[in-house]
Amino acid sequence: MVRYGTVLMHGVFNVLKLNVLFFGLFCALFITVLELFTMETTMSKALILCLTLLSFFISGTAWANEGQLNGANTSWILTSTALVLLMTLPGVALFYGGLVRKKNVLSILMQCFAIGSISSILWLIVGYSIAFGEGNAFIGDFSKVMMHGIPKDALSGDIPESLFMLFQMTFAIITPVLIIGGFAERMKFSAVLLFSGIWLLAVYAPITHWVWGGGWLAQMGVYDFAGGIVVHITAGTAALVAALVIGPRRGFPKTPMLPHNLTMTVTGAGMLWVGWFGFNGGSALAANGDASMAMLVTHISAAAGTLTWAAIEWKKFGKASVLGAVTGMVAGLGTITPASGFVGPGGALVIGISAGFVCFYSTVYIKQKLKIDDSLDVFPVHGVGGILGTLLVGVFSATSLGVFSGFGFAEGIATMAEQIGVQLIGIFSTLIYTAVVTYIILKVVGLMTDGLRVGEEQESNGLDQAEHEEVGYHL
Repeated sequence: MVRYGTVLMHGVFNVLKLNVLFFGLFCALFITVLELFTMETTMSKALILCLTLLSFFISGTAWANEGQLNGANTSWILTSTALVLLMTLPGVALFYGGLVRKKNVLSILMQCFAIGSISSILWLIVGYSIAFGEGNAFIGDFSKVMMHGIPKDALSGDIPESLFMLFQMTFAIITPVLIIGGFAERMKFSAVLLFSGIWLLAVYAPITHWVWGGGWLAQMGVYDFAGGIVVHITAGTAALVAALVIGPRRGFPKTPMLPHNLTMTVTGAGMLWVGWFGFNGGSALAANGDASMAMLVTHISAAAGTLTWAAIEWKKFGKASVLGAVTGMVAGLGTITPASGFVGPGGALVIGISAGFVCFYSTVYIKQKLKIDDSLDVFPVHGVGGILGTLLVGVFSATSLGVFSGFGFAEGIATMAEQIGVQLIGIFSTLIYTAVVTYIILKVVGLMTDGLRVGEEQESNGLDQAEHEEVGYHL
């Protein structure tokens, strides 16, 4: 929607510039003709000169504004970039760190920082080019490798391209970081690094190109405002595959594996809630109504998800847990992400309630029924939430739902059924591609590191001591 709106505004602006120029020339011509039929030559000449100079001044100013940096938009994306990085460092690091047992807290923090670093370097070298290079419908080219040929004053729209690249880098950082929740407390550090780096280039960057880089899903009109497909479905699917390939933690599900520090988790959750304003609001790539509405619906969905999850626990177990509340918040945030620029507050309220309900029962089903040790519930929260939000945006983007109406379907799509069909194609293609490629990467990395997981004694002692020879607490 933002892309189509930008194109439309540029078109209108160009037409207006031409009209101003033609108006000035017409006035000059009119007064020249008038001069031929009157004796007021001095006044006529003055009018000719003034109007002609005015017309060229106005039109020249209009031409000069084309392609210029927009200070307001640039300031907002600078702020959003910092907010999204805050979501990972330290947001996710603290959120995940508090959820694991104390013998593994440093390993989680270290993995977040290390993945953030390696993702940044890979994004600079080739990731950004694969995602946003012109290329073809499936993958970008190598024209932007190492930002070669992109000067500091180059623009992407009306913000510096260096800023756009950095903003997108923060998304490339958080996505593989989310995945570690699927195999927390049991994967070798070397395997984590290799897997994350390869996955970023083989899965995240190509799918980013499909959706945001002008690829085949974008051409079909898929709606993913801020990463329901690109971030949440890919991360959730990869985490589920990793949990299945590497196997459960020793003792699961019979041994209780409770969070060691919920205070830390709630602190990280608060940072995630605030940071998500940059995640979704910044994806408008402008300081405008799209950004403010994205922030509003993000907040509404997070609040609805929090209350829904807490209410379900209260009903089922007699008490609402802190862990349940913050998990419901993340579910609401992840589910609204693909829809945040396309739905109104009413739709966001329904999406947030749906997120709390669906993600709660998905978590129970995967852990208790299927007995899959997705340690920190990445798939049932992020994966299922991303799928749900990507589907519901096809419903609540409709303009005919009264108080629940959104802001219209993609260009060339006329009905809700068509938009939902495109959304389903985006969901299933991402699920299949991510699952297959993730499985292959895990198998290759396992061969490279002589197995993906640490030994039984190392796992028992904890990864902090086994992998880093440090402990998180001296009590």
